Amino acid sequence: MISHRPKTLRRWLASCVATVALVSSFGLSVAALADEAKPAVVAPAPDPSGANTGVAADVAATDNGKKLDEVAKELGHQKISINIVWTLLAAFLIMFMQAGFAMVETGLTRAKNASHTAAMNVLIYPIGMLAFWACGFAFMFGSVGPVAALGGTPGLASPPLSFTLMGKPFEILGTGGFFLGPSVYDVGVMTLFIFQMVFMDTAATIPTGTMAERWKFGAYAIYGVIACAFIYPVYGMWVWGGGWLADLGTNFGLGHGHVDFAGSSVVHLTGGVMAFVGGKMLGARYGKYNRDGSANVIPGHNIPMAVFGTFILAFGWFGFNAGSTIAGTDLRISVVAVNTMLASGAGGLVATLWMWFVRSDKPDTSMMCNGILAGLVGITAPCAFVSPSAACLIGALAGLFAVEAVYFVDRKLKIDDPVGAIAVHGVNGIWGIIALGLFADGTYGEGWNGVPGTVKGLFYGDASQLLAGVIGVLANIAYVAPMALGTFWLTNKLVGNRVPLEDEIEGLDIPEMGAPGYVGVAMDKASETPIPN
Repeated sequence: MISHRPKTLRRWLASCVATVALVSSFGLSVAALADEAKPAVVAPAPDPSGANTGVAADVAATDNGKKLDEVAKELGHQKISINIVWTLLAAFLIMFMQAGFAMVETGLTRAKNASHTAAMNVLIYPIGMLAFWACGFAFMFGSVGPVAALGGTPGLASPPLSFTLMGKPFEILGTGGFFLGPSVYDVGVMTLFIFQMVFMDTAATIPTGTMAERWKFGAYAIYGVIACAFIYPVYGMWVWGGGWLADLGTNFGLGHGHVDFAGSSVVHLTGGVMAFVGGKMLGARYGKYNRDGSANVIPGHNIPMAVFGTFILAFGWFGFNAGSTIAGTDLRISVVAVNTMLASGAGGLVATLWMWFVRSDKPDTSMMCNGILAGLVGITAPCAFVSPSAACLIGALAGLFAVEAVYFVDRKLKIDDPVGAIAVHGVNGIWGIIALGLFADGTYGEGWNGVPGTVKGLFYGDASQLLAGVIGVLANIAYVAPMALGTFWLTNKLVGNRVPLEDEIEGLDIPEMGAPGYVGVAMDKASETPIPN
């Protein structure tokens, strides 16, 4: 009998293979249909501008399943984080400006006073910081209200000290946040504090250049406490803390009130006025003026040091101006940075050419430096509100004003200012505010100080903005000058403002500081000190 099992097995295997083939064919057909239903995946194109990088799909891709409010919360956290990091970085840049001030002032004074001049720039940092922490910050920002860019800054909403005049509130002093207590223990408040502290430090150090080489160190220490705790913060509150100058727009229809983007008036004019009053009260250095009133030039001992310090200041000024957005998400920072750079260059060039072809037959290195700094001071208030062309003009005029103001202060007013701080910071602090009132072009500043619309100057249709600036300048002088006068009167009564004549002639490093600025460098004191005729 012949068995049919192998044939049956072959048939069964053939049936299995056919079934598998059929199923596979069906599966491939289904997959093909599914692929046809899917949209084609297109590789993203390169994005050299960055405009298309970082879109809503990126959030959706990484946040599947999240509710809309959770995604919004995360985006809000990231926005405030960017703003805080940017503001802190700007504060660090401004802090480094203190090194620039120390080098400029030390380089433009004499070697026998190098340690003393540098030490004044060091001391104001801890003194000013602690005074501002104790009460200055509270007086300036304690009633400012929420700062949205930094997350709301809870605790800075205490009722301000104010009075009513002409039916309008005049807010003059903040009342919350002393010693950065528990009510303001907040990341946004801490960011605002450190950023504003370094601004205050800049204003307070300006008089050290004017009063160098004869200011007693103890008197300077007392001045530092008063300036940083009271003088600077009060005027600062009027402009930046929601005070009466900021409200000139809402209360009296004067533009957007007194507008000062980064401190031409709040920082530089305040420092310049204090320097003017202090320099006048302290008197000139021994040997500066002859009996007939003519002035002697007392050269600085290290011009390269002053040049290096100038570039440190110019570098830090990008934090000073662009950082004043307090928002890395405010893309106007690029315009601010460009305007800052152009104004400094125009100021330096014009000051150089003016000295070279008008005031002297040689370019003057110290005036080059002062021209750069003057351009920076002049553009500080209007930097966010003007075009690059206007920034060049503002800087150029600032350089010219700096040179002429140095000569006027030195020869007409008989105020001995070794570094030209009154001309650079005081005169051009005023110019910065005036420039904003003239050249603000209406492309920025929507809702500034609570006034609808953008900030415009006289040349763009709003003369009242210029008037608000003039009022702010006059208010600064009317407040800061008497306060400085009282401060220097008090320090003179307590410890005396001026060093003894013999110490001034010998040099202040040993009598005041106990150690020379330079060791092993021979210095002819007699040749350094001109003798009046």
